[in-house]
Amino acid sequence: MRWLPSIKTAGNAGLGIAAISYIAIDYLREISPTWHSRLQPALWSLLSLFAISRVPSYRHWAAEFRSALPFVASVFFLLSALLFEALSVRFVTAVLGLDWHRNAPPLPDTGQWLLLALNEKLPSIVVDILRAHVVGLHHFLMLFIMLGFSVLFDFVKAPGLGLGARYLFTMAIGRLLRAITFVSTILPSARPWCASARFEVPPYPHHWAQKYYVPYASDANAIRQLILKDFAYADVEKYIGDYRPDWGSMSFLIDFLRPTPSDGSSWYHLLKKAGGGCNDLLYSGHMLVATLTAMAWTEAHGGFSSVIIWLLVMHSAQREIRERHHYTVDCIVAIYVGILLWKMTGFIWPAENAGRQRRLSKLEKIQSRLVQAAKDYDIDEVRELLKEVEMGSQENPDGAKSKLTWLFPCVTIFSTLTIVLLALTLTSDG
Repeated sequence: MRWLPSIKTAGNAGLGIAAISYIAIDYLREISPTWHSRLQPALWSLLSLFAISRVPSYRHWAAEFRSALPFVASVFFLLSALLFEALSVRFVTAVLGLDWHRNAPPLPDTGQWLLLALNEKLPSIVVDILRAHVVGLHHFLMLFIMLGFSVLFDFVKAPGLGLGARYLFTMAIGRLLRAITFVSTILPSARPWCASARFEVPPYPHHWAQKYYVPYASDANAIRQLILKDFAYADVEKYIGDYRPDWGSMSFLIDFLRPTPSDGSSWYHLLKKAGGGCNDLLYSGHMLVATLTAMAWTEAHGGFSSVIIWLLVMHSAQREIRERHHYTVDCIVAIYVGILLWKMTGFIWPAENAGRQRRLSKLEKIQSRLVQAAKDYDIDEVRELLKEVEMGSQENPDGAKSKLTWLFPCVTIFSTLTIVLLALTLTSDG
């Protein structure tokens, strides 16, 4: 019937409307905090009720169950990557000492120059829009969670946990590559005061830097001799030592984290202070998350809402540069790394419909019977065979609901909603 496609299109538009509503309502925190405090809980309650109401009629729990193990494995992989990243962030901040951070000038950034020039040329209302805090890290995380939940409404191909596993796995790889990149060459922050305001580390360099960096940091002749001799020839009279707490089996981390007496006796407590770091961390982790969300949205859902997501990514990128959280190169590299990584991990959650593959497989098995029924003009037999193909493509053709079948959806929905609440709470400040 001709009107069916329009209904499908209108249904798919619901996800885009929900996403835009979320961004718009959350931006009320800048305009009218009172209305924001009223509308945001109402929106999330409404979306949660809609999602829960779809659980009994969702037909792809078998596929979700098969994707549960890769999803959990991806979660642990991401947590491991974030732990390594936190260690690396603390190391690159602490190894040169606070004095270096105070005195190291920011790198020249032509992207920052361009934005400052545009401030002089563009209408003030456009500049105000570019400066507005429209989206942050937690918005992109929540947009992806909304995308994952949309499998309940058939807006996105099942399984949703498969899509989540791909997202987390890709983010973990991106975080590992990011940590390896910024720890390889230490770059000064675009905000020279950041380290002094946020970190308590010794003001002087670590003895590694005292031996291998400080004597050759600014003397051109010393650098030339270092290249010719290819070993650290400078004589450092006496290394300045660091505070060394008793961390037991984790004491090997002391040289990397450089704790101070005020940091307490726990290395884990020290790592929680790392945050986003105060060096230039090439490339931007915020922009990696934003790009992966946009790629997932584009591939899984598409439509005009994907264009809006990419516009939000661009807006977020220029704000990162404008507010000097990152250099321009950090944002550019994060965008193309995110795109390439997402393309490389398609084996985890391919866009192809698994049900279509099952239908084709079933069709191959009954092909000879179907051809014979067509030759015999047996319309009833053709209908039965096609019905058999359709039933064979479904996850649970008999609709049987065992205790496990009911338990898994309940646990999945409850745990995912818990993750949503944690994401809102722990990433609301970026």
